Amino acid sequence: MKAKQIFGALLIAVAGGLVAVYAYTRFASPHVQFLSANPASLSYTSANYADSSSGATSTSGMMLPDFTQAAEMSVNAVVNVRTVTRETSPQSIMDYLFGYQPQQYIVEGIGSGVVISADGYIVTNNHVIEGSNQIRVTMNDKREFDARVIGADPNTDLALLKIDASGLPFLVLGNSDALRVGEWVIAVGNPFNLTSTVTAGIVSAKARDVGIIKERNGRQRQMAPQDYWRYQFRGRQGMGQDPQTSLSLESFIQTDAAINNGNSGGALVNIRGELVGVNTAIASRTGDFSGTSFAIPASLVKKVVSDLIEFGAVQRALLGVGLDEINSDAALKAGVKRTDGVFIAEVYSNSAAEKAQIKNGDVVLAINGIRVNSETAFREQIGRYRPNDEVTVLLVRGDREMTVKARLQSVDGSTEIVRLGDIEKELGAKFAVLSADDKQTLGVRNGVRVEDLRPGKLSSVGVRRGFVITRINDVAVNSAEDISRELGKVAPRGRVVMDGVYQNGQVAYYVFAK
Repeated sequence: MKAKQIFGALLIAVAGGLVAVYAYTRFASPHVQFLSANPASLSYTSANYADSSSGATSTSGMMLPDFTQAAEMSVNAVVNVRTVTRETSPQSIMDYLFGYQPQQYIVEGIGSGVVISADGYIVTNNHVIEGSNQIRVTMNDKREFDARVIGADPNTDLALLKIDASGLPFLVLGNSDALRVGEWVIAVGNPFNLTSTVTAGIVSAKARDVGIIKERNGRQRQMAPQDYWRYQFRGRQGMGQDPQTSLSLESFIQTDAAINNGNSGGALVNIRGELVGVNTAIASRTGDFSGTSFAIPASLVKKVVSDLIEFGAVQRALLGVGLDEINSDAALKAGVKRTDGVFIAEVYSNSAAEKAQIKNGDVVLAINGIRVNSETAFREQIGRYRPNDEVTVLLVRGDREMTVKARLQSVDGSTEIVRLGDIEKELGAKFAVLSADDKQTLGVRNGVRVEDLRPGKLSSVGVRRGFVITRINDVAVNSAEDISRELGKVAPRGRVVMDGVYQNGQVAYYVFAK
């Protein structure tokens, strides 16, 4: 009898565990993640499928979509992107105190990219290539090329590569604004390193903000252990996230096309074979596709690529307003009765919005004729313009619709275009991106090397050639664009603190007036 009771209790426990596992996988919140992958971490499961073929019509006689032409146009223009990154094992404070050297290891990553010009420009995700020492691109016809980075933008998770080739098949950028919910699209990429994979689905939603880019940028800008202790000794904590994370721009196209690890940077294509998005992330409880995926719209891709080619830096334009949803407490308190548009909760001083006489409590309905019904849609529309561009804003004030024109400004409040050459001229220095090997040797997570010096601000305060700038005013920098952005936040004659390290390990910092 006692054995039966024990056996019964055991069965109940097992059943309860199975129910709990099912409930978790069925109802737990999905985890949003990027799609690049390390091949060594992938596992494969074989499955048998019944062989079936479908005709051009359904059983009800309705015509089914034909993806063959779009697929043929896409597979040859989507490439496999392989990266090699040399990394070191994590170090503890004890390692720094006793001088233990970290172990080195190599990480290989896989992703996808889209050829957007016959002469070898390729767009992919920033997180696919970030920090890599080597990038290798493989075409669908098995040709391989070494790729170099033209530029990258962590705030949109886009990067532009270039290979030395000509006459390449490429995809034309389509109009992502014209996409409609329910429209058929195909996803082309290299999931699990399976090249030239095509899947189909529909547009599930537009202008999705899932917070993944902002979250990732914030994590990556946390201070390194050696920087933490150095700032402690100087009485400056310096912890927290980079203010740049507020510039992160997400306005994803959501689809149900099957996408998995390795699809990052691949193409989202409409039925006409036009590139309408760059696949970036999935929402999943298991780490694999479960019905929800996200792509960067072609409108933002076009803007970022154009900026990187023309200026070497992405141009950030701002209207200068604080937003809230139309159904927010602030909007209801202000007496807003509309159900469409975006509520202006605050107009910043000296901003483009203030100069255009936009007021607190206004409701923005459209930017340059494109309707905006959420903060995300609003940011996407503004994000495709440059400082000094003029936009037409359709808004409602009280019960009256009106149109105003606003000239957009940069982060520092000017209307000037940021060029990498401008900051080099201002500081009297030429800058070089710090490679992953250099970071490892110096024991830093980020930095920009002073490659050459001319008479200017840096030489006047004693900076020597080879100095690696790691932080400006406590904000990590990784490029000349970052330096320009941070200096742009400083008022004229304001104080600039530049931290860094020399090749011999000497830590130094310099202070000068802008």
